[in-house]
Amino acid sequence: MKKTTLLMSLFLITLGLQAQELLSPSGKLKLQFSLDASGAPTYTLSYKGKAVIKPSKLGLELTGNTKKVEFSGAGEGNGEPLSSSLYDEFEQTAQESKHVDERWNPVWGEESEIRNHYNELTISLQQKTSKRKLVVRFRLFDQGLGFRYEFPEQKEMTYLVVKEEKTQFAMNGDHTAFWIPGDYDTQEYDYTKSRLSEIRGLMAKAITPNASQTPFSPTGVQTALMMKSDDGLYINIHEAALINYACMHLNLDDKNFVFQSWLTPDANGTKGNLQTPARSPWRTIMVSDDARDILASRMTLNLNEPTKIKDPSWIKPTKYVGVWWEMITGKSEWSYTYDLPSVHLGETDYSKVKPHGKHGAKTANVKRYIDFAAKHGFDGVLVEGWNIGWEDWFGNAKDHVFDFVTPYPDFDLAGIRDYAKQKGVKMIMHHETSGAVRNYERYLDSAYRFMKDNGYEAVKSGYVGNIIPRGEYHYSQWINNHYQYALEKAAKYKIMVNAHEAVRPTGLSRTWPNLIGNESARGTEYQAFGGNHANHVTILPFTRC
Repeated sequence: MKKTTLLMSLFLITLGLQAQELLSPSGKLKLQFSLDASGAPTYTLSYKGKAVIKPSKLGLELTGNTKKVEFSGAGEGNGEPLSSSLYDEFEQTAQESKHVDERWNPVWGEESEIRNHYNELTISLQQKTSKRKLVVRFRLFDQGLGFRYEFPEQKEMTYLVVKEEKTQFAMNGDHTAFWIPGDYDTQEYDYTKSRLSEIRGLMAKAITPNASQTPFSPTGVQTALMMKSDDGLYINIHEAALINYACMHLNLDDKNFVFQSWLTPDANGTKGNLQTPARSPWRTIMVSDDARDILASRMTLNLNEPTKIKDPSWIKPTKYVGVWWEMITGKSEWSYTYDLPSVHLGETDYSKVKPHGKHGAKTANVKRYIDFAAKHGFDGVLVEGWNIGWEDWFGNAKDHVFDFVTPYPDFDLAGIRDYAKQKGVKMIMHHETSGAVRNYERYLDSAYRFMKDNGYEAVKSGYVGNIIPRGEYHYSQWINNHYQYALEKAAKYKIMVNAHEAVRPTGLSRTWPNLIGNESARGTEYQAFGGNHANHVTILPFTRC
């Protein structure tokens, strides 16, 4: 009898380690986690008893060595076969749970106080053969689910080269989706509304021309992906806290309606490199039977770390006008002259060339914008095309393209600075990089110092065209680390950043509130290029805000 009781107890303990359940604070959402017969981590999600995510697998596929290698001239040295799996043969070693209900105050935004309320389940796993350890952390809010992978420091896995992340999101039907094509380089597409089963047939039409674009699949789409089920559920899949990791897209198995994560590759084709301890961004699934709940949710912000700027009092969002639309419409130009087939910074002498007369960033024109801003209550004026190099900047994979400190002869920087100050208007800097990331980092300190010396407190940065180093993409791990580097460097100089053509928002403005905005969508300039569909701006709040 005692032996039977002991065996039954062991059976129940083992069963408990294989299947766990987590409820959101109100009980509306229910997560279930288990290991399937192959030892693959699997989860499901339901809302008010309705299935949202059917059984879906978790994990990553690796490539190459994962252990620390001592240089010996003989390669790895141990001759052991390399396992690429970090997605099966797991057993559960521990679990922890906790409840959090706290409030915090954002530096800027729609609310002065945000509630962070969730239940958490942390699952510790170890592969039976390789002994590699993986942690999956779930946070279940009343608005949705966030989960991420954590890679503890361990001898069995010191370095990870990611071949692909294998996170699945199995839909419970052929939902209506509001989507743009999956692309490693641009998000400037108009939204298509269709059934999931129709994406493949509509993809070619949805991919419209852009200065830099790399679509990857006839069923690949971008996040945040907004969907509506036939039974009235709104489902939004995205990611939060994208740091030191590649941007996630979704690739659809349109026969079974299963999305799988699809990371943006580096130039060599792999999807990222990590050194333990490390962690992925949060994968997020928001759910409600009221679309307004998706928009009102602060789950993405809550999944980011608290601000790292000790005194953020200098961060103040502004309304501004700018010298840029007149260039978009062809009334004026960014460049100064037609005399230069190419420009060499530090060598080209602009005093010896003839102005073409259409330069938009002329002193008198900029002062006209300052007067308008002062009269109509705008805080600032942005000026594009103020700095030398615009005659030879785009489409040539040019590295040394701008220096971010040298104005054209007809842009009186000091005079404009003093005039704006007299009128109570802030000047906003423009840093177009033409995708030359190494060049921007080369000048970043001098460019930010130049801004501070001349009263510029905010910068609009831009990454038009293909990324340099050649072969890199706009949303790979490497370039995401550059965006983060520029943002953190700007914080040291007390500079606010509005990054254009950069990666889409994932809530980093909580941690680094000097990230005031992103251009991560097809914007107003397309009204000059042929227009956006009438419903475009009604979808953007649910996919970009």
